[in-house]
Amino acid sequence: MSSGKKTNLALKLGKSKPEEFDALVRLATDTGMFKKLEVKVLGELLRDWHTSLAKEGHICCTLKESDGTPVGFVYHAPAVMTKGTWHLYWLVVDKNAQGRGLGKRMVRYAEADARKRGGHHLLAETSGTARYASTRTFYDKVGYSVEARVRDFYAPGDDQVIYRKDLRR
Repeated sequence: MSSGKKTNLALKLGKSKPEEFDALVRLATDTGMFKKLEVKVLGELLRDWHTSLAKEGHICCTLKESDGTPVGFVYHAPAVMTKGTWHLYWLVVDKNAQGRGLGKRMVRYAEADARKRGGHHLLAETSGTARYASTRTFYDKVGYSVEARVRDFYAPGDDQVIYRKDLRR
């Protein structure tokens, strides 16, 4: 994993590869933000993405240091049965590399990619608990606004907060 703060000059963002999937699952686990079930679903999603979901327009990209070490990844896809609605399903940055603008870089990539593919807005969802306050602050800072809040969605006292970014502006 990455250690300390480094410059972002040598980082490369490219299509994720099957041999990176274990490292991406580890990145998600090591952040301490995701439940075991979420990490399990991520592993399944990555396998499905490689075998079939990429054909449906799902995009998974890994951000790597110059030595090839993954420091983050972004997964986004068009919403089924919509015209122009996209989801930002996963955005993960190595806990030791946070605060370097990597999350913002990957979000901007997902926005540009969705826009290029006819997307007019991008949705991201997160938890409303105190544990996810920094995630909600991040989305605010990168220009997303709260579109909806579903009370007790994940569990009693754990709301789903849905953020939206208009890609036409």
